[in-house]
This record gives sequence, C-alpha cells and structure tokens, in this order.
Amino acid sequence: MPRPPQFSSESILEATAHLAAERGPAGTTIGAIARELGAPTGSIYHRFSSRDVLLAEVWLHTVEAFQAGFVAELANGELREAGLEAALYTPRWVRLHRLPARLLLLHHRDDFLPGGWPPEVADRAGRLATEMSRALRSFARNALSSTGGAAIRRARFALVDVPGAAVRPHLRADEDLPEVVEELVRATYLAVVPPSGPASR
Repeated sequence: MPRPPQFSSESILEATAHLAAERGPAGTTIGAIARELGAPTGSIYHRFSSRDVLLAEVWLHTVEAFQAGFVAELANGELREAGLEAALYTPRWVRLHRLPARLLLLHHRDDFLPGGWPPEVADRAGRLATEMSRALRSFARNALSSTGGAAIRRARFALVDVPGAAVRPHLRADEDLPEVVEELVRATYLAVVPPSGPASR
C-alpha cells in the first residue's frame, strides 16, 4: 500500500497563508514555504505547478471563504436588514478569522498576482467576481431602486468599503476589534441605505 503524502495541499496552503500574512506576498517564496513546512521544495511543486498558482490558490481560498458568508447574509431575510447583516459580516468574520482577514483586507489581489491570474484559476476568479457584482447589483436594484452607477457605488460603500475601512486599522495593529466597530458600521449603513430605498441614478 502506498504511503499517504506527507505534505498535503491543505498544509501547504496553510503555511503559505501564514507566511503571506506575516511577511507579505512578496516575501512568500517557495523556499520560505518549504522551510516553514520542513519540506523539500519538490513536495510543493508536486502539488502546485508554480509560485503564482500557489499564491492564487491562497487568495482565492480566502476570498471564497469570506464571500460565501457575505452573499448568504445578503440573500437572507428582509432586504434592508439583510444588507445590514451583510455589512456587519465583515467585522464578525475578522474576529473569527484574523489571519485570512489580514490577507484579504491588508493586501490587494495584485500584491499576490502582479502578472494577473494564472490560466489554471482564471475561470474560478472570474466566477467569484461575477458573483459579487451580481449580489451588489441586486441589492442596489431592490434596496435603492436603481442599478445606475451612483446606486452601485452607494451599495458598495455601505456593504464593502465602510466595513473594510472600519476594521483595517485594527488588523494593521494586530489587535482585537473593539465593539465600537459594529456601531460605526451600523450607523453608517442606516444613514446610507434609508428605509424608503430612494432611487439613486
């Protein structure tokens, strides 16, 4: 019976995520990952064809984990309340997942992939982007009575930009989020998305 592989894809992704959160994507080399794992570099290349593919997998895995919960909140319950829960999802997720939160919210995709998506994962990345765009567009149409540019910007501001801005200083300081973060996100959301859902064209 063949021996199970010593270094799984999951263990390699975890080591890569840890290094990227600690050193930044630029400092996350295959050699550094191998040292973190105590593995030969060949074990990594056996699982991932290149450093670009590995970093893309780390980024996509993080986005998928966050986005699944965000989109689920947005689709659950009464419209304005669902939007508020989606906005509050960011600080709640950060509290539970500080390391992936540091990857997602302190770095841009281009920090991981300055040359663009490797072909192996381009379709997957495109599906994620489309899913988020559809979710924000649907919210703008139903909550703001418009899918015009101003309404989409308002939706993104309330649901994505404000929660991200509220948590980033604490992630940079690597400290626990104070409870006031939710209060600020909630107050801003309720000001930006009024009960009547006025058209924003």
